[in-house]
Amino acid sequence: MTTRVIRKYANRRLYDSQESRHLTLDEVRQLIVDGERIRVEDAKSGADLTRSVLLQIIMEREESGEPLLSAPLLERLIRFYGGEMQGFLASYLERSVETFSLRHEALQEQFMRFVSENPVADLTRRNLALWDKMQERLMDAWNNAPQKPDDDEEKL
Repeated sequence: MTTRVIRKYANRRLYDSQESRHLTLDEVRQLIVDGERIRVEDAKSGADLTRSVLLQIIMEREESGEPLLSAPLLERLIRFYGGEMQGFLASYLERSVETFSLRHEALQEQFMRFVSENPVADLTRRNLALWDKMQERLMDAWNNAPQKPDDDEEKL
């Protein structure tokens, strides 16, 4: 898999030379979610800034929604920095997340196979379609039903 190079300029703007356009941090996040490998380089020096940009993306995601990393977990991670177990923990976390991702993908594939090969799935789809039609007809009937005037309106 090729790595997409993104250049970071002094004004903090990110430039994707592959698409010849500037990117927002959220667009960089979406590239990663879509499976792209990225490398962020300082536009002047060529220094690798990938980790700091990735940490910035994580920080924004942690602040904007349901956090993935709890405060106690972050405290425990901080305690490992500079200690003799730092290298071990880093490789352990990397392997654990990779294993989790592989298991998750396998489970998704297995579920999709089950749904596509299962005769009950077709019956379920048909039942849901009938349910949708019934709800649609019910709502049409409700919306088109003659309206009774309120007691207050009758007095006018």
